[in-house]
Amino acid sequence: MSHVRIRQICLVAHDLDRIQQQIESVFGVEVCHRDPGVGRYGLHNWLIPFGDQFLETVAPKPGEHDTPGGRYLQRRGGDGGYMVIMQVPRQTFAGYESRVEELGIRLVSQPGEGEAGFGMQLHPKDMPGAIAELRWNADEERRDGDWWPAGANWQRAKHTEIVEGIRAAEIQTADPAALAERWSALLGGSVAADEEGNPSLALDGSSIRFLTPRDGRPEGLGGLDISSSDPATALERAEQAGCRTGENLITICGMRLRLV
Repeated sequence: MSHVRIRQICLVAHDLDRIQQQIESVFGVEVCHRDPGVGRYGLHNWLIPFGDQFLETVAPKPGEHDTPGGRYLQRRGGDGGYMVIMQVPRQTFAGYESRVEELGIRLVSQPGEGEAGFGMQLHPKDMPGAIAELRWNADEERRDGDWWPAGANWQRAKHTEIVEGIRAAEIQTADPAALAERWSALLGGSVAADEEGNPSLALDGSSIRFLTPRDGRPEGLGGLDISSSDPATALERAEQAGCRTGENLITICGMRLRLV
């Protein structure tokens, strides 16, 4: 069984407030934290609990044009997925560091807060598809434990009446099989096929699947499977907000959000 867990998904948008309003109104959730630290990159952000995981969105701050997020918006042709942030047990982290070195993967940064947690953000040219990040965090024995990027006492903002968690991340690419093998080499485990025959990696409570582009956009994180305890309400609210795009599909921030 994989011990890698998707703990946080990061999106990138032009209009941070608009995406917040859509996510909150459709899924009945609220912001738990805004990280002032992203300001050093010319960005602002928020994090919202999705069950015991987190959906983050970043956007260039007003007046900031040459930012990593802004350049990614240009490459992807608009709002969309940005990062897949995964939690691993602290005792295994050194092993992943060694694997990153063996695979020749460069690091973008090494975020950390002492004994609270530590991570490594991988260069997307060496690990394509999305910006991948691996982190360990204190309080890891609890599924709803602390997560230092989400601030103190994030649990106060947790609402599960409609949304329970993130069950899959969907990465689109020209060669799904090859990219799946690359991610497998990093994360461990074997590549399997999902119900539609797409290469997929099973993680702890979720998965990452790889498929050819379906929206005319270049390689990147294009969708999420969202576990919903009340899909009818989510879809009704999405219809009212003008972002329902299929039978069980909602599109927000350029992302296909599939209710499962």
